[in-house]
Amino acid sequence: MKTHAALIATLALVALNACAPATSMDEVVIYVSQDRVFSEPVLLVYEQKTGVRVRAVYDTEETKSTGLANRLLAEKNNPQADVFWSNEPVRTLVLKERGALAQYISPQAEGIPSVFKDPQGYWTGFSARMRVIVYNTRLVKETEAPRSIFDLTDSKWKGQVAIADPRFGSTSFHVAALYAELGDERADEFFRKLKANDVKIVPGNSVVRDMVARGEVKMGLTDTDDVNVAIEDHQPVAMVLPDGDGIGVPVMPNMISLVARAPRAEAGKRLIDYLLSAEVERMLAASEAVQIPLRAGVEGPKHMPALSSFKPMTMDYDKAADRVEDVTKRLQTILGL
Repeated sequence: MKTHAALIATLALVALNACAPATSMDEVVIYVSQDRVFSEPVLLVYEQKTGVRVRAVYDTEETKSTGLANRLLAEKNNPQADVFWSNEPVRTLVLKERGALAQYISPQAEGIPSVFKDPQGYWTGFSARMRVIVYNTRLVKETEAPRSIFDLTDSKWKGQVAIADPRFGSTSFHVAALYAELGDERADEFFRKLKANDVKIVPGNSVVRDMVARGEVKMGLTDTDDVNVAIEDHQPVAMVLPDGDGIGVPVMPNMISLVARAPRAEAGKRLIDYLLSAEVERMLAASEAVQIPLRAGVEGPKHMPALSSFKPMTMDYDKAADRVEDVTKRLQTILGL
């Protein structure tokens, strides 16, 4: 599989080898739930630019963001990490609520809209993905593809829909946001209908994508970056931005935070400054991650709409985060997890 992110990083490293500053090898530790194939090239460029060794700990596909969030909570009284890079908002806000994050307002955050920044400085968003419906173009015509997540409960798609385990990663964000937006009664009803329609619960978003591409199911819910990998690989898939004329499309910014009592806090702040730069948003937009820049004036990814071109879901991140544990328990019962 061709990985544009790795190519970008390689080109950047070649250019930087001749001009990288001869600085001492400081160290910074970052926990990363963003896919390694997309995040590692960014961190490698930072290493080469600054001479700072970046020790990154990555999460697994199955427990994306949840595993590292639990690790940060377990280490709260003896933190090992300096920075947390989350690929979805909910776990970051849980960590903030539980005192695992520190305040830091980066000067690089100035160009990012306020809706994507914690006013107290516990987190800052950058480079967003979207939750989308992916479908197999050999099995489903474009005109027949569902336009709303609620269409997935239609009996004509019985046994033909897959979603990732809603207890983890970006799917946990999506379901928490749905409960915050719809209320318990409507959200419970939606998931009961999905269950009755024989929805397939699988370990991760990339598994959803692959099942759709192979024709094992006709469609599913996943993220824009996962779909784009298949499109670049010429797989028979396409995507729909759901509910653009309804509750809105779920938008998920990356979130970057300083860890409370970080052992290398100053090094952590410098890394945060870099990750919030326009340079990094350009790299993530040009990679197979196809992430949408949050600042104006940064060119977005090919084949992806700008944030201004569609209706995002009205998002109360704090409200969604407050619901995540309750929602997880409810779905364990409803979906039989």
